[in-house]
Amino acid sequence: MPIEIPDVVIDRLPLYYRLLSRLESEGRGVISSQELGEELGVTPAQIRKDLSYFGRFGKQGRGYSVQRLAEELRLILGLDKRWRVVVVGIGRLGRAISSYPGFEGQGFDIVGRYDANPAVIGTQLDGQEIRDARLLEADLSARPADIGIVAVPAEYAQQVVDTLTRGGVKAVLNYTPARVQVPPDTELKHINPVVFLQSMTYHLKLRGRARA
Repeated sequence: MPIEIPDVVIDRLPLYYRLLSRLESEGRGVISSQELGEELGVTPAQIRKDLSYFGRFGKQGRGYSVQRLAEELRLILGLDKRWRVVVVGIGRLGRAISSYPGFEGQGFDIVGRYDANPAVIGTQLDGQEIRDARLLEADLSARPADIGIVAVPAEYAQQVVDTLTRGGVKAVLNYTPARVQVPPDTELKHINPVVFLQSMTYHLKLRGRARA
């Protein structure tokens, strides 16, 4: 039976990979768990424990090969292939998300943009036509996608997610405040910037009390 890896460990792997990729581009050859921890704000013991779920990558007293560990994490994260992404909702947020230049370099190809606004449908964004959201399911049947990014008004979020999953999408990134449901075999991540800001203001308030 496969070992169940905690989600918090999976969530840290991209942080390790991003740092290692930068160090590799700078010509760094070897790095210790202590140095990794200092860069990322994670204890060396936690880094070693996280990596131990996937194998042995370093040698005691010598650290990790930056190139090898970056490559291993690239394979673990599935970044050795291209992933097809559709974005539904091309308002201000969806427009910014789908135009983010970092996606392509990390293996994510925006293959479709969809909206329900007649003023937006048929216009171009980054050389790609924005299509009518009513065509989404048929388009997915003809041209499957791996990941769906949802940036529509909250009241339409579940409807869009249902369409994506019926169309074979197996991973959904939800940028709406709605708590949507997906089938058991579909990955779901909620990203709500307001929630993150509110958690930050909690800590700011505590620090203000401490100073007072």
